[in-house]
Amino acid sequence: MGTNKDYIEYVHKVYDYLHTIPEKGFEEYKTSEFVLKELEKMGFENINKGVAGTGIIVTIDSKKEGPVFAIRADMDALPIQDKKVCSYSSKVPGKMHACGHDAHTTILLGVARILNKNKRLFGGCVKLFFEPAEETVGGAPFMIKEGVLENPRVDAIVGLHVTEDLDYGKIRIKSGVVNAASNPYKIKIKGRGGHGAAPHTTIDPIVIASNVVMALQTIVSREIAPVNPSVITVGSINGGTAQNVIPEEVEITGIIRTLTKEDREYVVRRFKELVTGICRGMRGECDIYIEEGYPCLYNNATMVERVKYVGKELLGVENVVEQKHPSMGVESFAFFAMERTSAFYYLGTGNRTKGTDKAAHSNLFDIDEDAIPLGVAMQCGIAYDYLTRI
Repeated sequence: MGTNKDYIEYVHKVYDYLHTIPEKGFEEYKTSEFVLKELEKMGFENINKGVAGTGIIVTIDSKKEGPVFAIRADMDALPIQDKKVCSYSSKVPGKMHACGHDAHTTILLGVARILNKNKRLFGGCVKLFFEPAEETVGGAPFMIKEGVLENPRVDAIVGLHVTEDLDYGKIRIKSGVVNAASNPYKIKIKGRGGHGAAPHTTIDPIVIASNVVMALQTIVSREIAPVNPSVITVGSINGGTAQNVIPEEVEITGIIRTLTKEDREYVVRRFKELVTGICRGMRGECDIYIEEGYPCLYNNATMVERVKYVGKELLGVENVVEQKHPSMGVESFAFFAMERTSAFYYLGTGNRTKGTDKAAHSNLFDIDEDAIPLGVAMQCGIAYDYLTRI
């Protein structure tokens, strides 16, 4: 079966390789091929590949009656140039694993190896989800549409995310709302172009856009309860080609983030009303495109207690940290959480001595690799606990 040293060496080797081959969402061809080959080496035969394009699903069947438990990991990388100087830095120009999804994939391969060799110890099944495109549109809704939560029907699911702002050896978790919902948007403001010396003959979309940007912030500051965090980000404004030309059109893009269903619906409605009203009031026109984006991620209280229990047993009581506030970031695991009993938690990988405290999505991001075996142990422990102690 292999020793603990064998498993630790295995996950370090896997992580170091995956970190060198980052691929963006729905382009995880090499990653998917690598995962497939590793699973085949472990003896898996009925591997469901090509799920949502590049995703993979594999089931560990104990051949005994029992519940079905799922564990999910994402696989995609980011369009960032890796500036770390190390043996495992990215070999792909302009692409980098700057959010730790390679660690998540490594952890799930470690879980597959251990649980498959120890399936005699539990009943039921464990389904492993390797998800593509978490950083973009999210592979989860496509996977769900393709039936990954059925045949056999999943009863509960767990996921994790590495984080540099928590010390190695710790986990962080909370019940209820964990992550925000998102609504990416695009606004096209249409005016009438002309000479900069004769603004009275034009309808200036830049001036209209300026008013829109300022007014949008009043939705958050004056229409949403102060105790309910909400964010309307204006990420880009594009319009105009010369200093002395008033353009025909300006485009604004950004994202709305909210923590409740009610606030989400309200902000989207008022966003449309406010932008339309300002544009018309200033003689312009507009087209507004608002995407549905990711839903809020809700953690089930019972599942959270289970994760805490396993964490305290494996890591110690002092290393299980309560997350005090929801994050305004988004997470595609939320789609799975909407469908099944679930828990999502953070695995500490920060270590200032090793330089692994650099922010996620930065070009120096790295993790303390010693956290990977802990992630494997946590995920295996949660699955075992669920399948043997419901």
